[in-house]
Parts: sequence; structure tokens; C-alpha cells
Amino acid sequence: MPDAPYGLTGKKVYVAGHRGMVGSAIVRRLATEGCVVLTASREDADLSRQDQVETWFEKNRPDAVFLAAAKVGGILANDTYPADFLYENLILEANIIHAAHKVGVEKLMFLGSSCIYPKFADQPIVEESLLTGALEPTNEWYAIAKIAGIKLCQAYRRQHGRDFISAMPTNLYGPGDNFDLKSSHVMPALIRKAHEAKTSHAPEITIWGTGTPRREFLHVDDCADACVHLMKNYSGETHVNVGSGEDVTILELTQLVCAVVGYEGTIVHDLSKPDGTPRKLMSAQKLRALGWRPRIGLEDGIRGAYAAFLNGQYLERKQGDAA
Repeated sequence: MPDAPYGLTGKKVYVAGHRGMVGSAIVRRLATEGCVVLTASREDADLSRQDQVETWFEKNRPDAVFLAAAKVGGILANDTYPADFLYENLILEANIIHAAHKVGVEKLMFLGSSCIYPKFADQPIVEESLLTGALEPTNEWYAIAKIAGIKLCQAYRRQHGRDFISAMPTNLYGPGDNFDLKSSHVMPALIRKAHEAKTSHAPEITIWGTGTPRREFLHVDDCADACVHLMKNYSGETHVNVGSGEDVTILELTQLVCAVVGYEGTIVHDLSKPDGTPRKLMSAQKLRALGWRPRIGLEDGIRGAYAAFLNGQYLERKQGDAA
């Protein structure tokens, strides 16, 4: 199996999920790498159809793959459509990873999610915490699919010597995010809520739960940079956490979003709604040891995300559609 570093210059690099927030950020980041970026629309290949995926891989023969395609959504979407989240993520990741193996792709990166870790994992969460406890029930279907993707990469590495690696991003935000309130994650939902409350002169906005859970956030352009760094400099079986290494409470985040947006109303708590995992801060030690650090601070990142929202640089994926 090849040792790092892996050069991207002159390579054909397929970004699966290029229309999603993470995939589009990776495409932007690869523009400086001197590589040929390959993308595939649904018309080119339906990722849920094994025959179409394998035909596309045979025809295009990518050297490297970033597997960022996924069916994504927040607590509500995950809890409402468990079968969709489990089946669709399992099938698309299996199709791509197997097709990459069949055509001899040199290197593949699978992107997971921090929800793969146990609900009550020790903080900050190290990579070795995987499969050491029960998952958060509201998104376990998505988490199980992502865990399967990690294990599939490890299996192809062990059985076939494939240089397939996995990266686990924390909560991401930025241009291209999903701002649909029924299926979005907390950051874009808060930005949209604060903006609409401001423009309608609403006296208050409502957040789920107590506001005490702590969450970590990373700008999607930082995530893309970290993924390219790992693709070039990491070759190992263990997945790598990709995060900022810092967290804030949901209430603190709401207050910061309101300040950036310019909303001065009251924050109200809906205690009938779940808090979710009490804290989710991933250890950044492994990634830092590989020489990477984030560059975009939280407040600056929120300002950029809000500007992107105002400029229409976002998606509204109903019911957690695949990216």
C-alpha cells in the first residue's frame, strides 16, 4: 500500500456529491491543486444504482475519489425518515467504494460524521471511541450508515490493499448549506430564524431544548482544506477527526448568530423538544499532529455564512435529500 504523501497534480479526481456543501467546497479547494476535477450529475450516474456507478467509473477511470455524497439532515429529518437515511447512505457508499476498488482507484477518502460516536463518549472524543457505546437515538440510522462506510474502507484496505481512508468532519456550515428549516442543521436553521425574525420584527425566536448542549463547528472551506491535506498526507486504517477543537453552547451560538445578523429580540426555549447529545467535541490531536489547523474563526465564519445566505448561495433539500 502506498505511503503518504500522495500528489494530486495531474491526477483525475472525482468528487462524489459535488453539489452538496462539502463536495462543492472540495471542488473549490482542488482548483489550486493542478488536477482534473471529475463530477457526475444524476443524469450521468444515479449513485443508488450499482450498474450505473460501475459504468461511470469504467468510462472515467478517476485516480482519486472524495466520497462526500450523502443523504443529510438534522434531528427532525433523521427521526422522521430512518429507513431513507439508513438505506440510501448504505447503498451509495457501497456502490462508490466497490466501483473504486474494481477500477483500481489509487486513493479514496470517505467522509463520515461526528454522529458516529457514542452519545456519552468521553470528551473530547478520540477516534478510538468508535463503537464503545450507544449512539444518539435521534440520528442513529445515519450514524450506522456512516460507521458502515468507515468499516467498508477498512475492509477493502485489509483484503485488497486499497488506500482507502476516512475523515470524520464535525458540524459544518458555510456557503452551500441547507437552510430549509424542516431538514437543516442547527447553524443554518439559527441563521435563517434570526434573519426572518429581524425582517419581520418578531419579538422573539425559539430554539429547541435548554440551549445547554455544547457543539463544535467548522467552516466548510476549512473542512475542504483539511480533507485535501489528509488525502495528500495520510494513509492509515483509522479514521481521522476533522474539527476546530473548540465548542460552544447552543445558547451561546444563538446569541452570536443574533449579533451577527443584527437581531435584538428575545431567545425562547421550547423545552418540549429534545436537546440531543449533551456535548460533542472531537479531539483534534491526530489532525494537528499531521500538520493542519483551521483558519476561519467562528464569528467570521458566521458572517460569511450569513452573507452567502443573503446572496442565495444555499440549498433547500426537502426531507434530507441526497447531496
